[in-house]
Amino acid sequence: MIYIFNKFSLFVIFCSIIFSTFANNLSDPKILKLALLPDENAANIIQDNKALVNLLKRKLNREIEIVVTTDYSSMIEGIRFKRIHIGYFGPLSYTIAKLKTNITPFAVRVKNGQTKYRSVIIGNKHDGIEDFEDLRGGDFGFGDIASTSGHLIPKKILLENNLLKGKDFNEVFLGAHDAVAIATQNGVIQAGGLSEPILKKLIKNGTLDESKINIIAYSNFYPQYPWVYIDELDKDLKKKISTVFYNINDKKILEKFEADGFSKVIDSDYDVIRKLAKKLKLYDFK
Repeated sequence: MIYIFNKFSLFVIFCSIIFSTFANNLSDPKILKLALLPDENAANIIQDNKALVNLLKRKLNREIEIVVTTDYSSMIEGIRFKRIHIGYFGPLSYTIAKLKTNITPFAVRVKNGQTKYRSVIIGNKHDGIEDFEDLRGGDFGFGDIASTSGHLIPKKILLENNLLKGKDFNEVFLGAHDAVAIATQNGVIQAGGLSEPILKKLIKNGTLDESKINIIAYSNFYPQYPWVYIDELDKDLKKKISTVFYNINDKKILEKFEADGFSKVIDSDYDVIRKLAKKLKLYDFK
């Protein structure tokens, strides 16, 4: 039998081979790429998560590469184009990424029996920033524009207290929670909003001097950061990954997340974040 291929047929065959190879690599990658949000200094994040990487290597019997992107948008795009297999997203950045690609949340941080956390607004003590009225005319620091506890929730609190950007305060985006805390402590900005668990961690490790800041307000509680994986991963591999996280009891790993453990989570848990972002016109979930 004789087969005659034209240029188009050869192109289709070539694309099919490339796609098949790419799909196989995605379902069972030899190197699993795990990304963490750049909430703090990248070098610290990598160092803090060495124990987690070693555990995953041992339990999954494959290499683990840790990735810390430059910002939240880069992490969203990274998982969108499958350069990342597993990611530790913030609630808002997860919901944005979910619109762009097929990912599933599988685990969430548990602390004191809760799978929720809150944001905190702090002020510089030396400048006498103690309440919302003291924020007028000053610089207010946010983390990343796609941050939940470093932008979405603090902005909601400010609006509820009749504080509008441009009119009542100048907004400054510093990219990360630790940058907001340090800038507030040092008087570079008068106040800022960040994650309460990260604030506690910064105080505990000595990065932040608690005596130099005032707590202005706490937010309500919102769903925790989700661990997610791309849907293209093999179902047995996804099950193994989930099982590893649900059974983590190593204190060295858990203390880096200010966690007691990890438990199951589902996409609908983050509908409250979608509604809030849409209400504040930060993102339109269509």
